[in-house]
Amino acid sequence: MAKITFSNRNNDFYQSLKLAVEEYFSANKIGKTGDWRLFSKTIILVTSAIAIYGILMLVPISSWMALLLCMVLGFALASIGFSVMHDANHGSYSTRPLLNDFLGLSLNAMGASSYFWKQKHNIIHHTYTNVDGIDDDIAKSPIIRQCESQKWVPAHKVQHLYLLPIYSLSTIFWIFIMDFKKYFSHKIYTTDAWKMSAKNHIIFWVTKISYLAFYIVLPVYVWGFLPWLAGFLVLNAVMGLTLSIVFQLAHVVENTEFEHVPLDETKHIETAWAEHQVKTTANFAMGSKVISWFVGGLNFQIEHHLFPKVSHIHYPAISKIVMQKCREFNLPYNKYDTLSEAVASHFRMMKFLGKKPEAELQQVKAA
Repeated sequence: MAKITFSNRNNDFYQSLKLAVEEYFSANKIGKTGDWRLFSKTIILVTSAIAIYGILMLVPISSWMALLLCMVLGFALASIGFSVMHDANHGSYSTRPLLNDFLGLSLNAMGASSYFWKQKHNIIHHTYTNVDGIDDDIAKSPIIRQCESQKWVPAHKVQHLYLLPIYSLSTIFWIFIMDFKKYFSHKIYTTDAWKMSAKNHIIFWVTKISYLAFYIVLPVYVWGFLPWLAGFLVLNAVMGLTLSIVFQLAHVVENTEFEHVPLDETKHIETAWAEHQVKTTANFAMGSKVISWFVGGLNFQIEHHLFPKVSHIHYPAISKIVMQKCREFNLPYNKYDTLSEAVASHFRMMKFLGKKPEAELQQVKAA
């Protein structure tokens, strides 16, 4: 991986912002981790998911009711990912590391690996946000083109039309392919993965096998193969769409910036790290308490990227401080007032990126 450095010599914005945020917590005599709002949400979401699974496995219901419950379960699991797993794996759920580690394994309960997620998300994505060539969230692909520096292929012309089916398959791809690719290659995109301890290997395989037992073997036994397949695809379609769209609205919209890093060069980014986070990130639907509750505050992505160790329940309050400091230091504060505006911007962006680059068009004309 190329060595990436940020120009942190002029870090006045972040220093001023951190002081103001610290003052907020100090003046209000509150901690930065979760409180009763997060704990009650955890109980509601986790209990709901377990109850729905129990009904599907133990209660005789019609196929249509089962499919409806699979849809609700998919959404509930996505919300657990946003609200519980995300805070826990960032260490912002609780001041107790063991509780954070335990609740972080909720990702494993959904079939993925918290071990690789912490590296992919906490380290790589949060440090090199929207840096093409390093940030795995915008990894180059022949299927989807997410920034202008990525190679264009003809299929990208209609990528805005097939995004939803691709997003709906994302969790299946993640659980059954990407985790294993990371495990056996010891790489996360272009970055070497951490060396796994015996404990990490055991957790990886035990939770993967448990996922197969609870999401495939047992449901097939109860419902039969085809009904299970329909329910499994519906569950993952809802979960995949929900996860993908929320995460894409944070960084792949019209107002966010991207950087490109040639992998054989040392790259210096001419902005401070905090300023880079502000320029590459966007918020949406900040005024909706319902959306904030279900997406775990990830509609406040700017605040999350600047303060990943702060629980999402505090983001609405500190967003006012962040906006004020962005105005003070003449920095953008990318936001969309509603969810629909952000979704529309994402699809416009993907349609734009699907067009053949102007440089290639000029070469064709010249030829």
